[in-house]
Amino acid sequence: MKIYVAGPMRGIPEFNFPAFNAAADKLRAEGHLVFNPAEKDNERHGTDISKGNANGCEETAAKEHGFNLREALGVDLGWICAEGEAVALLPGWENSKGAKAEKAAADALGLEIIIL
Repeated sequence: MKIYVAGPMRGIPEFNFPAFNAAADKLRAEGHLVFNPAEKDNERHGTDISKGNANGCEETAAKEHGFNLREALGVDLGWICAEGEAVALLPGWENSKGAKAEKAAADALGLEIIIL
């Protein structure tokens, strides 16, 4: 199954990337194809944008790495719409504007929702 991992990032130490990476590893071990937005952000910027960002500050990531939320969310939602079969939700997703948007897209498309 093609699964997108969604959850809170902003305001969480290192943007919660360790939780995203652990979930992606678990889902891949189960045989799924996984889109991990943490990996995509690092790939796009050529470095781990979470390291040293103790508060998960979007402004710091923008200043230090050129992070752009519109660009990132556009890529993420594009994948969900074009490829996704399910969205896996990390704990705390309800408190994330981005994760709520990603879940709404999945709901609108009738994709499976997986609670992690």
